[in-house]
Amino acid sequence: MENKELTYNDFLQRLDIRDVLLDAGYHQNRRFGLRLPSFIRMDSEGKRIRGDKFVITKQGKCCTQPPRQREYNVVSFIKGHPLLFAEYREGMDLDRLVNLVCSRLLNRPVVQSRQDIRPFHIADYDLHKFDPRDRETQKKFHLYFKNRGIDLSTQYAFHRHFCLATKYDAEETIHTCLAFPLTLPKGDGTVVGFEERDCVRIDGSSNYQDKAEEGNTNEGLWIVSPAQTPLAEAKHVYWFESAYDAMAYYQLHQAQNQELQKAVFVSTGGKPIEKQTRDVLELTIPATQHICFNNNRKGWNFKRELQQEICRTVHSAIEETPERKPYLDSIGDGHDLDEGELELLPKSVQESYIRFEAEQDKFMLMRWDEQCVPENIKKQAGITGKCYREYREKLQEFLGIDKEHDVAITHKEPDYRYTSWNDQLLAERKLEEASEKEQAREEEPEQERQTRFHR
Repeated sequence: MENKELTYNDFLQRLDIRDVLLDAGYHQNRRFGLRLPSFIRMDSEGKRIRGDKFVITKQGKCCTQPPRQREYNVVSFIKGHPLLFAEYREGMDLDRLVNLVCSRLLNRPVVQSRQDIRPFHIADYDLHKFDPRDRETQKKFHLYFKNRGIDLSTQYAFHRHFCLATKYDAEETIHTCLAFPLTLPKGDGTVVGFEERDCVRIDGSSNYQDKAEEGNTNEGLWIVSPAQTPLAEAKHVYWFESAYDAMAYYQLHQAQNQELQKAVFVSTGGKPIEKQTRDVLELTIPATQHICFNNNRKGWNFKRELQQEICRTVHSAIEETPERKPYLDSIGDGHDLDEGELELLPKSVQESYIRFEAEQDKFMLMRWDEQCVPENIKKQAGITGKCYREYREKLQEFLGIDKEHDVAITHKEPDYRYTSWNDQLLAERKLEEASEKEQAREEEPEQERQTRFHR
């Protein structure tokens, strides 16, 4: 069944038009309300493009663009707006475009034959690199990063891992984009492709999420560390959907967390692919994995898939002895190590879990009791956490692993008002700029204000 080729009916039944709009670069218009949800586009400065709004209809199956009456479904929207999708190439058959986009959104990417994939040669590009000691080389990057709110100190931190890449197509048209080199997790550092950002489209808008058509992008990732920490030695690995989001997160948190310098940042350039994630995880089992994907439906799905792959990787590294096998077999695919059948664990581990469960029940009851004082709730939370840690240690001992080789995941999402870390950074930068202007106005001499007033 999995090998069956998907049809238009499959796409229409399984996909929500909102997923297609998000993939095309639209953002949910929260100010418009929930009764008639709508999606809008932003320009390169983060401002809303007037008149480019779609209202969701038929419970997420279609959308319309007021004041026009035409209604688009998943298929007709892609065909009617091909330039909005990364898979589109000039002169491309639109039925193939629909197949490529919808299959990717359904996590069923269309595999091209080797002869259809052009080999990636970095020599085909003219590269302009950022030199932290030469201001002239930095000027060409100014517009790209200014529009994303990325400051100069963050550019310095990541300067080894981005460049401007220029290439000529068959018609000798110049294409320049901000490029983030992709490498293989278990490779020698050879660049196998680019994560391309802000490539200028025919309609003048920028393509925020894209990958170079050539190269080994199914296995390549943007893997970087400001302090040049090798992947296998990383203690903290941060996962993002784009390199811009990784740099934005670093800029937002670096002042409070100096250890970010030593961390490894990974961008999947969109959907994490199993081969990509598995190779990184096999090298970084002892590290804490920080999942920082976007705050939308796609990001939540990516987070779930990556968490499952982390659990599979940890599970596969456990030595399967006759005593452990029944319990390990009872853990569902992609589930955490504590989600097996309790009665298959040794008596001492079961008793430890029962103590934790009893304390957790007390904690939940206290949280819902309006008469319970916050200090007592906090104290009970500490007792509950201590009991879980004791249970987890006994589980680790039974499975023959130490704390470093257990599942270690944290989930970090942008503020609920924003879809991505870059959106949050842009919003905070605008607030800072407004505050600085207000402060400058308040500090302006009274006499100068009076003079301007009389004019």
